[in-house]
Amino acid sequence: MAEYMQLIKAISFDLDGTLVKTDYVDAVWLDEIPKLYAEKNKISFKEAKDYIIEEYEKVGPDALEWYDINYWIKKFGLNCSYKNILTNCIDKLKLYPEVDEVLKKLSEKAMLIIISNAADEFIEIEIEYLGLKKYISNIFSVVSDFRKTKKDKDIYKKICNEIGLDKEEIVHVGDSYEFDYLAPRRAGIKAFYLDRKGKMNGNFVVKNLKEFEEKVGKFLKS
Repeated sequence: MAEYMQLIKAISFDLDGTLVKTDYVDAVWLDEIPKLYAEKNKISFKEAKDYIIEEYEKVGPDALEWYDINYWIKKFGLNCSYKNILTNCIDKLKLYPEVDEVLKKLSEKAMLIIISNAADEFIEIEIEYLGLKKYISNIFSVVSDFRKTKKDKDIYKKICNEIGLDKEEIVHVGDSYEFDYLAPRRAGIKAFYLDRKGKMNGNFVVKNLKEFEEKVGKFLKS
């Protein structure tokens, strides 16, 4: 572990499910959009939700459309703007309990960035509403900025180039085993899998960001 974790100058975080509770995105995709579709088509909320989930699953998270709220608004024929949908759910936006403390401490020792599959439309509202700008130096929406998903290991290499660091100088943490752990590791980047449900164990598995902070803290400047 000591040999592997050295020279860390930047820490990269996923956003939803890592810093921000998933209640917000769940409310957007699984409550607000089905509600609008049900009202438009004069069907029950359950009928609308079942249909919409089925349509989501046909696309899947490897496709860019999965993350594109304007694609779904058009597909479902909803007569509203994405801003109305996102702001209608804003009361659901909450950080995980340890986030503020961890970001404050780590921002004093390293550059903090966000690498997310969320589209810009979501990220802008989440960052602003939750007051994360004071900690974060750079924010990358992979789907908006690169037209890719984090499954593509080259994305992590491109971001290293953009922030002017070697891959050995950055560590990433997130709650997707494939996107936030396997992909960066394939790119030669240090990565931790955030398993808040506590189903996995290992040197590079953490149950919360406080545990992550403790593991990486000794490899940052004092």
